[in-house]
Amino acid sequence: MKVILAQPRGFCAGVVRAIDIVERSLARRDGPVYVRHEIVHNRHVVEDLKVKGARFVEDLAEIPDGAVTIFSAHGVSRDVEDEAKSRPLRIVDATCPLVSKVHKQGQRYSSLGRTVILIGHAGHVEIEGTLGRIPGPVYLVENSEDVENLDLPDDTPVAYITQTTLSVDDTRSTIEAVKSRFTDVIGPETRDICYATQNRQTAVRELCRFVEALIVVGASNSSNSNRLREIGAECGIPSYLVADGSAVDPAWLAGKNVVGVTAGASAPDVLVEDVLTAIGQISPIEIEMLDGVEEKITFRLPPELLEAS
Repeated sequence: MKVILAQPRGFCAGVVRAIDIVERSLARRDGPVYVRHEIVHNRHVVEDLKVKGARFVEDLAEIPDGAVTIFSAHGVSRDVEDEAKSRPLRIVDATCPLVSKVHKQGQRYSSLGRTVILIGHAGHVEIEGTLGRIPGPVYLVENSEDVENLDLPDDTPVAYITQTTLSVDDTRSTIEAVKSRFTDVIGPETRDICYATQNRQTAVRELCRFVEALIVVGASNSSNSNRLREIGAECGIPSYLVADGSAVDPAWLAGKNVVGVTAGASAPDVLVEDVLTAIGQISPIEIEMLDGVEEKITFRLPPELLEAS
């Protein structure tokens, strides 16, 4: 069986930075390190950091005064940040710089007197943080139908922003619906969309041209991983989301000669290797790498960690 690996796949720069922040904070060994919410949406990553000493909580009330407190890569609302600052907590912000960029875009549009339309998935932790960062009116929409149902006059000055785990392709029809519905619309350029999300989706579409089945490595609560599986299905390829090699079902691969493998932006290479091992136990495999974008983007660490290092 031939196994073709998508390129790029797995960790993006924002995830690498967030995990690095937790590990460097732990290495300083000057007390417990608490992380509000999963640092990234991957159970294996979280469990590994727990073993190293990180403690994950959902509420700041669970964190004792004076403790190092890390905000996850998804970002937090202004209320959460203000609560943390009102207590003697030592805050380290691991919010992905591209998420922070969306926050600033929304704030700027709001300061111009525009009503902000946020394109994203209700209940996603990134969306909750973004909604809590913009001071003016914000309306959350997931699709074109939601845009049509907005209780706003068509001449309302609006601006749109998007969840970072949605690609240009994911948001195109919704953005077009906003532009068609409203007469005064502004929004970010397409190059402001998260590069990692777009690159991984483009790679999966290319991969699906050559394979008979697709396995996506990622967590069930990872928005971008779920979307990669959906894209495979949209391309007509039987597609499966797995957390690791133990979830690979031999029946999926029966009679298949070429299988594609990719990974969401929060899935480490070790899990891809685990999946390849599992496939290899079903049938001897030949591994091939798909040509694709080579990502060289990195994000700076917070100043306090740079100084410490």
